[in-house]
Amino acid sequence: MENLLYEKSDSIGIITMNRPKALNALNAATLRELDSLLTAIASDSAVKAVIIRGGGEKAFVAGADITEMQSMSAMEARSFGKLGQMVFNKLENLPQPVIAAIHGFALGGGCELAMACDIRIASEKAKFGQPEVMLGVTPGFGGTQRLPRLVGKGIAKELLFVGDQIDALEAYRLGLVNRVVPVASLMEIAIAMANKIVSHAPVAVQLCKAAVNEGMDMALDSATAYEAEIFGLCFATIDQKEGMQAFVEKRKANFAGK
Repeated sequence: MENLLYEKSDSIGIITMNRPKALNALNAATLRELDSLLTAIASDSAVKAVIIRGGGEKAFVAGADITEMQSMSAMEARSFGKLGQMVFNKLENLPQPVIAAIHGFALGGGCELAMACDIRIASEKAKFGQPEVMLGVTPGFGGTQRLPRLVGKGIAKELLFVGDQIDALEAYRLGLVNRVVPVASLMEIAIAMANKIVSHAPVAVQLCKAAVNEGMDMALDSATAYEAEIFGLCFATIDQKEGMQAFVEKRKANFAGK
């Protein structure tokens, strides 16, 4: 891959957006590489959690690549938006939990990338925003839809219409990020969280993710019925037997991922 780096550390997959000279801006080639990588990760049972970070010191992802977008026709721009949406939907629905470790700029497409992750940990120097209206366009990779689902419709409209950047503490106050940590501790804390997730029953964790993602778009009665089905499904796993037996025996569970 030319624009991404990928490494596995035990059961954790770490994706690095690797265009630091362009502040990791998202062009079509980067999106296609990410699409292929996510397909591979989804089928890799050895990977139990994923972390996404930005390469370099200045940005998680500063946005979509404006130099590439500038000369696009309406139909080309539509296709580019659909490509980004497809990849981010795949990320959101990846079986494994995904943690965004955000340092520096997470603007436009970068903020949209972070929002497609399950958990967002920001360094104290992170900056967030959807400044697309300043360029004469709307967000195209899901920002108009995921942002209000995270922070509420009124706040989302303010951020979308005004286009201002917000700092990490404001993002935390609004519910856009889960926590704010010192710059030097960002990856350490992200890895520690991923390791804690990995220590639990993988099937149960993945089913929790599916229940939240699917249930959020259902009526409550339908969503709780879906939860009941997933809860029952857990009792067909070896991990449920092991987890409950370990609890009764007051020992640490040894989950098999089955």
